[in-house]
Amino acid sequence: MHFFKFLNWFSFFFLCFSLFYYYRTPQISPYFLLNMAQGSSNSIFDFTVKDIRGNDVSLSEYKGKVLLIVNVASECGLTKSNYKELNVLYDKYKNQGFEILAFPCNQFAGQEPGNNEQIQETVCTRFKAEFPIFDKVDVNGKDAAPIYKFLKSQEAGRGLFGDGIKWNFTKFLVNKEGKVVGRYAPTTSPSKIEKDIENLLQSA
Repeated sequence: MHFFKFLNWFSFFFLCFSLFYYYRTPQISPYFLLNMAQGSSNSIFDFTVKDIRGNDVSLSEYKGKVLLIVNVASECGLTKSNYKELNVLYDKYKNQGFEILAFPCNQFAGQEPGNNEQIQETVCTRFKAEFPIFDKVDVNGKDAAPIYKFLKSQEAGRGLFGDGIKWNFTKFLVNKEGKVVGRYAPTTSPSKIEKDIENLLQSA
């Protein structure tokens, strides 16, 4: 009888000690591990994203190319002019090693409300875009896509008033080595970036 009492007390103290040890010992959270992985990324080419159909795409496929990465929306006041000028740039430089990577985002006034299928239909039929369109993502907040966390963390990718993306059609220019070399405000028209794109394409 005394033996069972001893066992019960021993189990109780062991449980208390285990709980105390667990809560006093720092735990490694998934967010910490994610940040560690992002911190070890040296270029855009380290990332894998999903295209508009849900397929995995390794951005290492774009090694050696100049990239313009844009968060797009279908119902924004900037939509028509940006798609028009992005199409012009793409047609002009796509055979010279230039790619535009478009990431739909609904975080700004709900101006990209459709699902991926609807977005693809709108982009391809209404705006005639031929450049790659990827999965709809968040670009700000704890659920921001890892690629956007990386873009904003780079020295040349930081914003003027904080690193957060301010609106649709913020643009990041990436060189052939996968490094961010420029960030442009939503109101900067794609045509204003053309000279920077040309300079990168002409670099060794």
